[in-house]
Amino acid sequence: MNEIGKTAIWFAAAAAALATVAACGPDGPDHAKNVSYVTGAQGKADADARLPGWVPDDATAVTEAIRTTGSERILRYTPGASGLPATCAPGPAPAKPATLSAGWWPARQEKRTDRVCDGDWHVVEDHGDMYAYKPETVSHR
Repeated sequence: MNEIGKTAIWFAAAAAALATVAACGPDGPDHAKNVSYVTGAQGKADADARLPGWVPDDATAVTEAIRTTGSERILRYTPGASGLPATCAPGPAPAKPATLSAGWWPARQEKRTDRVCDGDWHVVEDHGDMYAYKPETVSHR
């Protein structure tokens, strides 16, 4: 494929990602929003979504569900060549189950995590994709 074709595909993918983010609109009754990005770098540039800094810039197909009234999040991406940073180390699965859900998040995926990134993100590689879960830390009494 020539450079023009590659550029056209990249712009189409970027437009689709921006349309996905724009289509999410305000959080619904479950107080969650969903965002998608072509790359990790693009997601980090969106201050409203706060994509975690440990996600590699060269990650692709980044999708995240974010609890808008707390801190819980679930995340999936395809890793790039850089892999996980050194801040991600072997660690236990979280005690709290995920309450967020998405069609791309396998049931009880958080219980399969075997790494911890930046102290509170529980991560696992599954079939070539990375899945991450950040448990809720905000009390809603």
